[in-house]
Amino acid sequence: MKTMPQYFRVAVRVLPEETPALAHFMSRDRREASREFFSLIRERMPEFKKAAFVRVPIRLGEDVFTHGKIGTEKREKLIEAMVSFAGLMRVLDVKKFRACATSAMRDAANSEEIVAEILAKSGIDVEIISGDEEASLIFEATGAIEGLYLDVGGGSTELTLYARGERICSESFELGTVRILSGTADEREWERFEDWLRMIKTEYRPARIIGTGGNINKIHQMLSKRGGESLYCAELRDNYDEKRSDTLMSALRIFLTAARLCRIDEIVVPKVGLADGIIRRSLGF
Repeated sequence: MKTMPQYFRVAVRVLPEETPALAHFMSRDRREASREFFSLIRERMPEFKKAAFVRVPIRLGEDVFTHGKIGTEKREKLIEAMVSFAGLMRVLDVKKFRACATSAMRDAANSEEIVAEILAKSGIDVEIISGDEEASLIFEATGAIEGLYLDVGGGSTELTLYARGERICSESFELGTVRILSGTADEREWERFEDWLRMIKTEYRPARIIGTGGNINKIHQMLSKRGGESLYCAELRDNYDEKRSDTLMSALRIFLTAARLCRIDEIVVPKVGLADGIIRRSLGF
């Protein structure tokens, strides 16, 4: 007699800067290689079903990267959103949750007082995580597959290299879509980003990029890609317009820069991210 698996609800709230909210396969057929890649991910990682996914676009970085702190209007919206999430978790009978804040809250001068107000009004204790922790959680969302993991957020970009059977290094850069659009991305940070990528290319020569985050997921969808189908740099270049000022073009700039400097053609898009990594870490996978 088979026993039915037991389930319990887990909630993850991620407060990024925009929203509160590889094995080396040798194949002549790119689609076959992509299918092999995703098959390996499925074998190594348990699957989770999302009972609900609620996104509230507040864009905290629009305030922080320009003025250094979260303004009154966005602060009030953020707190209202967190109170609503607390109510939603009660309705859904959530047993365990973790709320994480990333780049915008790391940089905001008033982040500590906002975290205290959120806790007092909603009962949710928001944890402001470091760039290294953010990169680690994103990496854990997909598993130990060799390649260069690249996640583009609103305020920062996280990179992790997994090669030769181990996690080699991770690095966080203050280069994100909202930060670029606001004109506050430091040229020295671009130089540090490019120098790091040149070092990775010289020493490890990663075979592919594993791209995560809402922007690359959206691009994957816009190009009518199916699940498990990779993106290729020629496709991204054909859709990149440096004169357009929006988050997708800013994300494309980052991905194309990484691909060019590491001489990588393929970008795998597993459609997982920080929230998935938090769930896996919380449940011990």
